[in-house]
Amino acid sequence: MKFIEYPDPELMMFALADQLASDLGRALRQNERATLSVPGGRTPAPVFDTLSGLDLGWDRVTVIPNDERWVPDTHERSNARMIRDRLLRSKAAVATFVPLYVDTPEPELAMERLAAAVSPHLPLSVLLLGMGEDGHTASLFPGADRLAEALAPDAPVILPIRAAAAGEPRVTLTARALREAMAIHVLITGAKKRRVIEAAENLPVEEAPIRALLANATVHWAE
Repeated sequence: MKFIEYPDPELMMFALADQLASDLGRALRQNERATLSVPGGRTPAPVFDTLSGLDLGWDRVTVIPNDERWVPDTHERSNARMIRDRLLRSKAAVATFVPLYVDTPEPELAMERLAAAVSPHLPLSVLLLGMGEDGHTASLFPGADRLAEALAPDAPVILPIRAAAAGEPRVTLTARALREAMAIHVLITGAKKRRVIEAAENLPVEEAPIRALLANATVHWAE
């Protein structure tokens, strides 16, 4: 992995937004369309605030969450809600959004529909990931019920997944779909997450699933 350390989080957020825009611009010069996959949560929100105002042909960009909690997009824990509020506005409002939730009681009932919606937009052009203090990324949690399947080289592009640490049932892009992205960035803050990601390179991938994406990733870190 390539590791970039920034003097403060604010500078990191601006620099990362610029890098994502540069990567998307490169993809759009080479292809008719580009796909950006992003996490939910609070950490990337400042990146989205800046990125949403940049000129880069958003009408040719598709945005897909890395993963999603199985809750409606009006729910406060919905990744789609956060992405719409912070990224899909300003100049980015014209981007195409592919959510990872449909109104079914359980995510298993929606896999065929979700895979059909996501697959035309693969491989991902640009991927932004976060990471938890347990080494999970997207919804690839250590100990999750279908983690081995999600990490497998022949995994489908999307899977339902359950883990005690995850709370609600979730759906996630699999390691295969994430790893095939043309540009991979990981955003983390704080000393503990730095220790986790550095240790992950020497741990079994089942114990630190972020390891599955590190070989070609650029990690962006600030205290």
